[in-house]
Amino acid sequence: MASTTVRRPRRSSAGLKLRHIGLALLALASGYVCYQLWRLPSGAQVAALRTEPLKETALMRQRKAEALEKGRRLRLQWQPVPMGQIAPSLSAAVIASEDARFFEHDGVDLKEVSNAVRHTMASGGTLRGASTLTQQLAKNLWLSTDRSMVRKLKEALLASRLEQHLPKKRILELYLNAVEWGEGIFGIEAGAQAHFHKPARSLTLAESAALAALLPSPRKLPQLKEAWYQRARHALDRIAEEHLAPAEAIASARLELAFAFGKAPPPPSEPPAPEPPEIEPDGHEEPQLVEPPEVAGSSDPTGP
Repeated sequence: MASTTVRRPRRSSAGLKLRHIGLALLALASGYVCYQLWRLPSGAQVAALRTEPLKETALMRQRKAEALEKGRRLRLQWQPVPMGQIAPSLSAAVIASEDARFFEHDGVDLKEVSNAVRHTMASGGTLRGASTLTQQLAKNLWLSTDRSMVRKLKEALLASRLEQHLPKKRILELYLNAVEWGEGIFGIEAGAQAHFHKPARSLTLAESAALAALLPSPRKLPQLKEAWYQRARHALDRIAEEHLAPAEAIASARLELAFAFGKAPPPPSEPPAPEPPEIEPDGHEEPQLVEPPEVAGSSDPTGP
């Protein structure tokens, strides 16, 4: 009985070419990503931010370039200040609104990323933001605002380096001084002056919530008063949920916020202190004028 040999079908030359082209493209893409990651600031450069003053950021340069493309020059409002000159209420409002687990994660909050993915799948909408303050700082300092996967990889790697080489307090200080608070407005000192005409150290809890509410869209929200107000209310809700301020302070801030946005009459003010009683100098009565005594032997020209 003659044996039969089973032959494998030959692959077409066109299929082999497509496979080779796909592998080549994959290699090029991998090489491009590796090259982009290699060009990022090193750990030593990141560590220098412990003591080096904050310099002009990539986002500032991007905004100036965008303005030039439209035929105008953007004047930056920016004045970095140390953490001691920033109201604690502002830090609390930003953390509560943007990154409640700031002091727990290592730069990338995997729990929040997972929650964002589940929320997106359940709602069928677009992926909600899950970037931490550290990731946002990395983007502002060194990257751009494009939404590519390469940028997200860079952002995650730089966030890890920031967390590795800087303490949390310094990361927060850099973030508050680098983030955008409006058209050409960078850093919380310029933001406080532009929106409330006061230094950052004097911000109230209501004002801090309003500024924190701007962060997702700092150049558009100031023109959308109702949306800004609702986001500021949500910021106060988050502060309450995270127990970052006393209940009495939050209740007072709600009244102040409502008045600032024209939603309520001004909050009640404390009654003026009573006027102190008038006290004569040294506690003595005012001296009375006394007629001088008549001198003996003097003549009265009107007498007899």
